[in-house]
Amino acid sequence: MGSRGGSPVGTAPEQVFTDLREVLRRVREGLSHEMPESAEDLSGLSADEEAAERVSRLAQQERDRVLTAGAHGLEKLADGRTDEISDDESFGMEAIVLLEGRPALLVQDQGFPPQEGDWAVLNDHRAAIDASIARVGRVEVQGHPSLDWLGTAFPVGPDAVMTNRHVAAEFARDTGAGWTFKQGMGARISTAEGYEESTAGDGVAYEVVDVLGIHPDHDLALLRIAPGPSGAGDSLTPLAVAAVAPPDVPGRPVYCVGYPAYDGRRNEPVAMSRIFMDVYNVKRLQPGTTTGLLPERTVLTHDCSTLGGNSGSPVFDLTDHRVLGLHFGGRYGEGNYAVPLWSLVDDPLLIRAGANFV
Repeated sequence: MGSRGGSPVGTAPEQVFTDLREVLRRVREGLSHEMPESAEDLSGLSADEEAAERVSRLAQQERDRVLTAGAHGLEKLADGRTDEISDDESFGMEAIVLLEGRPALLVQDQGFPPQEGDWAVLNDHRAAIDASIARVGRVEVQGHPSLDWLGTAFPVGPDAVMTNRHVAAEFARDTGAGWTFKQGMGARISTAEGYEESTAGDGVAYEVVDVLGIHPDHDLALLRIAPGPSGAGDSLTPLAVAAVAPPDVPGRPVYCVGYPAYDGRRNEPVAMSRIFMDVYNVKRLQPGTTTGLLPERTVLTHDCSTLGGNSGSPVFDLTDHRVLGLHFGGRYGEGNYAVPLWSLVDDPLLIRAGANFV
């Protein structure tokens, strides 16, 4: 049998999908609808356009080859013939897990495309998910020597947003009496940066006016933002934060919203390309499940498909759309980590920020 468990989300197909044969049917149906290379004439294209089209077709052929192998592997898995699964088929199943089971859906105009299969449940929660999406922003920075943006943030208090300590540390410094901006630097939170947005979906930018605090024990920071421009509406009203632990961890459906960025240092580039289709730095909806709770480390684990730019993303409960955790990192092939926010309901920093625990 080929290698198993190499998926970036660290979750096997039989754990992700409720019906392997239905997934197999959808994959094969999608492959049968792909246009063959010879069906479209390349004449009339410029040399550069023709070269780009040929590269695109070769990439499509490779994608189809990988998914075809994965379909063979799923069939063997469904039949109980796991010992017959080859390395190539195992690789293909990982691609199917990423594309079907743990997708990273592009957000456009603060919404997401209709879903089918195991994640069709997202369609039933569209209004609530869209409201969550609209209130998550990208942490953009001015005066940084090498970066334009740093991660993700979301509102938890009347004028307070939450992100990671390692995000805020890029532009904030400790004076001994509190935190302030580093010399010549500033930041803002932009709820825009979706995929090919129209004017209506551009979002709003909120200036960061103060660093409320950086937590001494957790990868968590709180920033104060100025009110948005006139007519911005209530897009940055505080999200509801879970005051108590959910009853069923692991296995609770959740979703992240954030801005995954290319990160070849900590992730396998081919796997990143398969799931993110080489589109990075824009807002995405990333569904998955909780996979465990490490109380000795105050860590909630999950298997949403995230990358480095997701630092500071909220982990939402799909059941009631409260924020369960603050995503702060992950490890390729194992899973992702978040601060379980219900454990900080009595924390002085969150109380001072007026965190909206519900």
